[in-house]
Amino acid sequence: MRFATRQDAPALAGVQRASWQAAFRGLLSDEYLDGLDHEALTKTWEGLLTGFGGPLAGTLIAERADRAVGYSRFYPTDDEDDDSTQVGMIGSLYTPPDVWGTGVGKALATAVLDAMTAAGYAEATLWVLEGNTRARTFYERNGWHHDGAVVVDRSDVPPVTKVRYRKNLNR
Repeated sequence: MRFATRQDAPALAGVQRASWQAAFRGLLSDEYLDGLDHEALTKTWEGLLTGFGGPLAGTLIAERADRAVGYSRFYPTDDEDDDSTQVGMIGSLYTPPDVWGTGVGKALATAVLDAMTAAGYAEATLWVLEGNTRARTFYERNGWHHDGAVVVDRSDVPPVTKVRYRKNLNR
């Protein structure tokens, strides 16, 4: 595990594309998932890794045999009902399907929580698609709990329902 740099953008785009196409099949449209463009995702990652960081935010990359096998981004929460000085948000935590069940996801989750604790956060939150049973089971097995918050994200077509999970970092 290490913090990602701008040079990691193509690798992060590859992990994102592979993981989204597998994890969100049946939850988002096939047209959207099949249309995920590696070049466009790479440009997005270049922007994120250039202007997004600092002591309260970062992107971790998991590597195995010089290959990216996962990533996770964290930053101060933007949820209005939480204090962004105390609560950090995991904006993403993904691994490609060929490493599911190998412990990479758990190691990445532990590393990002350690980074968030080091950044001074007392709690962590994240949003999960309501129908993403695999992810919800993963988080629940690792000590996260659904805190009751639900939002309908209308930026996707059709709109998707997300539920918020929370974990105390004073472990």
